[in-house]
Amino acid sequence: MAASRDLEEERNNDHRDYILEPLSLPESPGGVSAVEGSPSVPCIFCEEYSPSSEQNQLFKHMIIEHKLVIADVKLVADFRRYALYWKKRFTEQPITDFCCVIRTNSEASLEEQDNYFLLCDALPEDRILREKLQQQRLREILEQQQQERDDTDFNGTCMFCDKELTGNRSVLLNHMANDHAFNVGLPDNIVNCKGFLEVVQKKLDSLQCLYCEKIFRDKNTLKDHMRKKQHRRINAKNREYDRFYIINYLEFGKSWEEVQSEDDREWLDNQEEDWSDWEEQHPVCAVCLFCENQTDTTEKLYAHMEESHGFDMLKIKTEHGLNFYQQVKLVNFIRREVHQCRCYNCQEKFQLKKELVDHMEETKHIALLPARSMWDQPQYYFPTYENDTLLCTLSDSEEELTAGKQREDVPVISEDLSNIEALKQNSVLNHLLREEMNNEGEG
Repeated sequence: MAASRDLEEERNNDHRDYILEPLSLPESPGGVSAVEGSPSVPCIFCEEYSPSSEQNQLFKHMIIEHKLVIADVKLVADFRRYALYWKKRFTEQPITDFCCVIRTNSEASLEEQDNYFLLCDALPEDRILREKLQQQRLREILEQQQQERDDTDFNGTCMFCDKELTGNRSVLLNHMANDHAFNVGLPDNIVNCKGFLEVVQKKLDSLQCLYCEKIFRDKNTLKDHMRKKQHRRINAKNREYDRFYIINYLEFGKSWEEVQSEDDREWLDNQEEDWSDWEEQHPVCAVCLFCENQTDTTEKLYAHMEESHGFDMLKIKTEHGLNFYQQVKLVNFIRREVHQCRCYNCQEKFQLKKELVDHMEETKHIALLPARSMWDQPQYYFPTYENDTLLCTLSDSEEELTAGKQREDVPVISEDLSNIEALKQNSVLNHLLREEMNNEGEG
């Protein structure tokens, strides 16, 4: 009989382990760590308590002993207050008034079935509680952040050069960013700065790279690795740092990645409006082809060149049917000729740019383009001035290109591929190559 009971108990234990296997327990409960020095966290049903740093054990206890599963427990801002609230409510009303019942092994006999209770924010009361705890936690964090921003008694040691720095926390963070390329973001984005620095220092003391998190054999090897690999930064995917950044406290149930992705989507939705704002706020500052005059729009620049120098860029573009790449080559050609103080029409050279421009205006050479073979060359794909903003504003409007003349589609006739050998002997490319070789031989 005793052996039978032992067998039954062993079977139940195996069964219990089987049930718990797919349940996921959070590695860092609460998402936001509890305030240091806070009291232990109570079990919602019994007198069991657990330190804030060991909440995982309490969650496991409630699942095994009381069959309570709390959904998205990592998103609860202050789990101690959350537990105290529901501890009181469960004494006032049955648990089934608040929780969904999940029956496991429903196809087995009644003795082998178990009922688990799911507490989640689908219940309006639970969601309101979570939101209030989040708001309260945010207020506390903002107050703490403001105190740290105003604190002038901060002192700390640089992790890379052991230099003592005092004053505000930003002094140390800016020193490490500017002198050692260790960038963790703006100081105002960090909360509990001392705790953050302690975590980082502990990793370095254990010879762990902050970014790739590999362990090295000694301090010098670690320093060389972080410097050469540019790993003097924290790993943004490591959730251990989340509690030190204010962005993780801003929206209920959202991490910094989710908040950032929403901001990116909002930017994409309003992209046209943003680009129009960008054009107004960031002027073009394009420089004239012939003098030092600068304008904030392409239209003003074209008007200036026409009125002051007699060079009508739009007219030349239309009359010659210039596409975008031809415009680029023409601009770079003119820039180079003017830089060399040489008239691009008659090739006369001058000592000063002003003398060149005066000559071109008087002779009307400025409005006359030289032969296309002079400027329509591959070398003029490369800008004469690397910061030439005018090149970025050139357009390839079909209406402008076709205003002066109608273009006809040029038919492309493929060669007969049925006889490859004959094609190789009689292809146009072969004839061109032979002619080129003959010309070289004659020369």
